[in-house]
Amino acid sequence: MSSETIIWQDYPKQDGHTVVGNLKICKGFYSPQLDNRRDVSVYLPPSYADSHRRYQVLYMHDGQNLFDRVTSYVGQDWQVDETLEKLSREGLETIVVGLNNIGDQRLKEYNPFAGFHDGRGERYLDFIINTVKPVVDRDFRTLPGRANTGMLGSSMGGLISLYAFLHYPQVFSFVGAMSPALWFAQGAIYDYVTQAEFTPGKIYLDNGTRENSAERMYKLLSQKGYRLDQSLLYIVDEGARHEESAWASRLPGALRFLLHP
Repeated sequence: MSSETIIWQDYPKQDGHTVVGNLKICKGFYSPQLDNRRDVSVYLPPSYADSHRRYQVLYMHDGQNLFDRVTSYVGQDWQVDETLEKLSREGLETIVVGLNNIGDQRLKEYNPFAGFHDGRGERYLDFIINTVKPVVDRDFRTLPGRANTGMLGSSMGGLISLYAFLHYPQVFSFVGAMSPALWFAQGAIYDYVTQAEFTPGKIYLDNGTRENSAERMYKLLSQKGYRLDQSLLYIVDEGARHEESAWASRLPGALRFLLHP
C-alpha cells in the first residue's frame, strides 16, 4: 500500500467536462513499482451514497478515455459513467477504478512480456494489485475478494487484462478484452494461454470486422474449457473499427455478461 497521503476529490463537472454520477479522482497517484505518477479515478454506483452496501470492483486501463470527452483521445470516451448509470436501473452496479495511461510509457506498461520491447506489464500489474487495490479497498466499500474483482481494457489494455486474469487467478475472476492486441510480441499471448492453468471465471472477448480478429483466441479459450455464453462471450461487431466509440457501444453488453451473478 502507498505510504503517501491519498486525497480523493470530486471530479470536476464544469468547463465542458462530460462526467455524470459520482466520480472521485486522485491526482498524481504514485507507483513505487514504476516510479511514476498518474491520475486514478473511482466511479461509485448511484446507490453508494444512500446505502451501506459493498460492491464488486472493475479495474480499467486508459483512464482518461473512460468518463470524460475533455480528457479522452480525439474527443471520444467510453461513456462508462453514462452506461453504468443506466445499468443501475437493471440492478447492475459496480465500482470502477480507472487508471490513466502515461503516454510514452503505455506500450511498455501494458506489455506483459518483459523480453519484448522492455515490457513492464508485470510491474504495472504489481502496482494495481499491491498499491492501488489496497487503497481502494481501504477507502471505499468494496467486496475485495477474487469473486468480485475484475479487469477490462481495449487493445493493449485488453492484452494486459487477459494476461492478468490468467496470471493472477487469486485476484481476478472476470475479465473483458475488447479488440485485444493479440498480435503483439509476435503473438506471445497465445503460447501463454495454451500453457496457463485453467482459471475459473468469466471472459468477455470481442473485435470489429474492420480490425484484427480475436477468433483464434476465442477458439483457444474454448479448447481450454470456457463455455460460450456461460463462462465465455465472444462478440464480432459488424463494420466496427479499432476506436473508443466502438468500445463504448459494446460496453453495455460486456458489463451485463461480466457483472451478472
